[in-house]
Amino acid sequence: MSSIAEKTNIVEKIEAAFEAANLDQGQVQAVNEAINLLDAGKKRICEKGPNGWHTHQWLKKAVLLYFKIQKLELMESGHFTFYDKVPIKKWNGTEGVRVAPNAIARKGSFIEPGCVLMPSFVNIGARVGAGSLVDTWVTVGSCAQIGENVHIAGGVGIGGVLEPIQNNPVIIEDNAFIGSRCIIVEGVYVGEGAVLGAGVVLTSSTKIMDVREATVKVLRGTIPANGVVIPGTTMKTFPAGEFGVPCALIIGTRTESTDKKTSLTAVLRKFDVSV
Repeated sequence: MSSIAEKTNIVEKIEAAFEAANLDQGQVQAVNEAINLLDAGKKRICEKGPNGWHTHQWLKKAVLLYFKIQKLELMESGHFTFYDKVPIKKWNGTEGVRVAPNAIARKGSFIEPGCVLMPSFVNIGARVGAGSLVDTWVTVGSCAQIGENVHIAGGVGIGGVLEPIQNNPVIIEDNAFIGSRCIIVEGVYVGEGAVLGAGVVLTSSTKIMDVREATVKVLRGTIPANGVVIPGTTMKTFPAGEFGVPCALIIGTRTESTDKKTSLTAVLRKFDVSV
């Protein structure tokens, strides 16, 4: 059977299973195969093409179906015991990934070589690109896509988007820097090389106010490439009066004229950005 035919077969089985009340053995096998492909890095939930990022809905459906078919069971990891449906990834030292104690990546996620996982949590369907750092107490949600050489500082919360099926998950492009305690959810897109200062909160409805020029530009759901972002407030009128509500401010542009690490240090100092 050709690879195209195999792909069509697994996709068709998962699509049919998603509409079925009960799964037959072939559909269960297809779901497990899809999760294994994600776990091995041979497939990914979301891929970048000439026209931007595209979500493979059938793989999202496979993740949701996996929750359905899996049974709760005791799982052991060293001295720790868990009771859950989704196994934890096991490491043998050949993956090229540094995994600190208490770093957890669930089956169906994929961590590319050169990554460092400090005590953190990476959920099923997520992918972390080569050379990226996932620092202490970071959470990377289901299906989130993290690029290469991304620095995710301590305590960051990155949401995933499993539903709606057709929506892109949170996407963070290569070489971005995400400062401590940032929250990025609801399919927000962070462009390549962007720098987010500590405490920036981004949802699909958060006002992202570009104040780099004389006239402010308001964006939602997207941080442009190399944008330098800090938390801010904007005034909003309510029945009880006018109050400041959270927003994000794009205050500068990260330079591309020097080495990435050098330019990152310079931009943090230039714009007095907390990390």
